[in-house]
Amino acid sequence: MIETIAAVNEAVNHFIWGIPAMICIIGVGLLLSVRTGFLQIRKFPYAIRVTIGRMFRKRDASDGAITPFQAVCTALAGTVGTGNIAGVAGAIAIGGPGAVFWMWCSALLGMCTKFAEVTLAVHFRERSETGEWVGGPMYYIKNGLSRNWQWLAVLYSLFGVLTVFGTGNATQVNTIVAAIDTALTEYRIVGSEALPTLNLVAGIVVALLVAMVLLGGIKRIGSVSEKLVPFMALFYIVLAVGVMVLNWQSLPGVLESIIVGAFDPRAFTGGAIGSLFVSMQKGVSRGIFSNEAGLGTGSIAHACADTRKPVKQGMFGIFEVFADTIVICTLTAMVILCSGTPVHYGTAAGAELTISGFTATYGGWASIFTAVALCCFAFSTIIGWGLYGSRFLVFLCRSDRVAKPFFLLYSAVSILGATVDLGLLWSIADTFNGLMSIPNLIALLLLSGTVVGLTKEYFASKD
Repeated sequence: MIETIAAVNEAVNHFIWGIPAMICIIGVGLLLSVRTGFLQIRKFPYAIRVTIGRMFRKRDASDGAITPFQAVCTALAGTVGTGNIAGVAGAIAIGGPGAVFWMWCSALLGMCTKFAEVTLAVHFRERSETGEWVGGPMYYIKNGLSRNWQWLAVLYSLFGVLTVFGTGNATQVNTIVAAIDTALTEYRIVGSEALPTLNLVAGIVVALLVAMVLLGGIKRIGSVSEKLVPFMALFYIVLAVGVMVLNWQSLPGVLESIIVGAFDPRAFTGGAIGSLFVSMQKGVSRGIFSNEAGLGTGSIAHACADTRKPVKQGMFGIFEVFADTIVICTLTAMVILCSGTPVHYGTAAGAELTISGFTATYGGWASIFTAVALCCFAFSTIIGWGLYGSRFLVFLCRSDRVAKPFFLLYSAVSILGATVDLGLLWSIADTFNGLMSIPNLIALLLLSGTVVGLTKEYFASKD
């Protein structure tokens, strides 16, 4: 039975995260880019100016809302995760250095996709029973499309509920305990026989912390996110830039391998990767997986923002993809390629490749830094997806009362993720994660005219 489920899941997973889905996500991003006149390029300076300016504006949000900065931090909490460390390493190992170039290309289109998602989420949001703003793909499908399309909203929320426990929680906690175990055993602080007990304790601690944050409501989630996300991002960026500075002599060659390798992978992988398509596929798919443009999840957090201008909040979507993929994912790639750590092209790789890049430059102590970074990244993802999961369930049940029981159950899953071999669960959750993109992409396609109209109206009023 398990073998059958695994085989079916593998087939569906390859399709969802394979060529058809990649074409659909890129196609919708390209359509939105053309219809908005490549807004993400034309208005990029404006987007950066608006988002950075609002980040440092200190003010309290209205009842049932969070500040725009807290909204983007909550969205980044769910987006910036272990994929930025492990996903990029996997893309380079299988697709060569040129995969980074195609990751940039996917991010360029993803900026407009994320802009559209956030704009629609704020425009079509509504008040919940408790007075909080709620929104996201299920709400812009419900309030923006006719009754004939309401099943899409239900389908999206259903796939979301099935995803959050695996992708958003169990696998993230598993990453946390693995990072802690590696750091402690490397320095022989504890023996391998003590690891099961240590993992159980870590799982309980994470479960308690997650429950404390989530049960505090959207205000506490936003407050924790606005402190944790900038800290972990700055922490990671400084150390990654340090790798580039200390290995500056290799930088020109690395940039050449990324640009030229995008079209001729064989030249930089010793022939291990000779297919241009493989490099393109890995770069694009990892970029999409990292910034989640097309999945619509980040827009759920943005819908909670204290703002009356959907397009202005949409600019945070552009910034979000830029920060996640262009900045953090690129720095991860530079850590691997500039450090000179051996890359065995054509074979699967994960976080260990990124870790070896840091340790090759800084020494063994960098494994502790990587463990801290992974813990922060994973914990922020758990919080972000906890919010998303509650919104999915509330939408399906049409009642806010299910949110707190969900938070308790969701928190308890952390203990499971810390102590059990996840096996098939990770792959199944990954499949449902990809399935979420289908209803969302259909909605973006049908509502693209609304995005164009709102954008023109906003900039016309500014002019």
